[in-house]
Amino acid sequence: MKPPVYLDHASTTPVRPEVLEAMLPYLTDQAFGNPSSAHRYGRAARAGLEQARREVAQAVGAEPNQVVFTSGGTEADNLGIVGAALAARDRGNPMCAVVSAIEHKAILAAAHAVCHLGGREVVLPVDSNGHLDLGALELALRDRPAVVSIMWVNNEVGVIQPVHEIAGRCHDAGVCFHTDAVQAFGKVPVSLRDLPCTLLTLSGHKIGAPKGIGALVVRDRRAVEAILHGGGQQYGIRPGTENVAGAVALGRAAVLAAAEQEPEAVRLTGLRDMLADRLTAAVPDLLINAESAVRAPHILSVSVAGADSEALLMHLDLSGVAASSGSACSTGAVEPSHVLVALGIPRDLALGTLRFSLGHGSGEADVVRAAEVMPAVVGKVRALAGVLGRA
Repeated sequence: MKPPVYLDHASTTPVRPEVLEAMLPYLTDQAFGNPSSAHRYGRAARAGLEQARREVAQAVGAEPNQVVFTSGGTEADNLGIVGAALAARDRGNPMCAVVSAIEHKAILAAAHAVCHLGGREVVLPVDSNGHLDLGALELALRDRPAVVSIMWVNNEVGVIQPVHEIAGRCHDAGVCFHTDAVQAFGKVPVSLRDLPCTLLTLSGHKIGAPKGIGALVVRDRRAVEAILHGGGQQYGIRPGTENVAGAVALGRAAVLAAAEQEPEAVRLTGLRDMLADRLTAAVPDLLINAESAVRAPHILSVSVAGADSEALLMHLDLSGVAASSGSACSTGAVEPSHVLVALGIPRDLALGTLRFSLGHGSGEADVVRAAEVMPAVVGKVRALAGVLGRA
């Protein structure tokens, strides 16, 4: 029996051996202490935490005191959006969050939370390839919003936004810019050294660290107000006893991801394009979403007419191939993904959309296997749909 194939790295990645080795001492008797404690156990934990902060900072071109560890990308996104809105309110400015229509649900929900706090949200449109409408952005900037948040790489279709241009326009308008770089870091060049970006989100489990650890890079502490309140750790921006082992894991994973980004991007692009070619050859009417857009190397979104994505996923899994129907945070939804709707993809195609995503452990054999099983899977699902339709 052939080993299973994992093509859902955009959802989560396995912990890399190097990362596990780095974090283990902070889970055992060597350095398990509370980093706020003054004794040797606390000092050992504090040393690991600060080393991790330096590693994350170096990987993204920031300063160590700008790295704020969080419980993951969702918390970092909420801190960036809601925290920026609260900071604007404290300065006597309007609480307005500007986001795109294809943001991760964490961003969209955080922007909506700003409305519940008495502010407002502005959702900017994208074109059929997922590119932000820059004219709409310019109009939104005239009202001096509290924050503009545009993700670097879309998690469902892989489109890359012109982050440098967007950040530049926000900077010229004197507006705080946040980008969710969760799917970008390690896949495309990510550096804050020449980017006027105030806030940037990272997540550990997308780059070989465990779940439950992320970071918000805060380049100006006046830009955000804390949304959690406690003992004052991490400059008061994100209080609470730090997840030292998780931070150490994120630091090590960030170092590896940054060092390997360029060759890994070339390798993953080749695998993605090979998969696209083999899938379209195997299923002639299969469509590649945002095909003409500049896309990240690890994500391939495809649509199959007359086939339900959940049924496709089930039969792929039975055939030994793990993929996704889009954002893993919206599984079980009966409506098309908001990303696909924003791109104008017809409903029948949107409901038959799959996301294959590659990672550090992916190889040609995985691509070949996925393409081999796809025709039979599509045939079964379409036949089932026909039977149910006649019923």
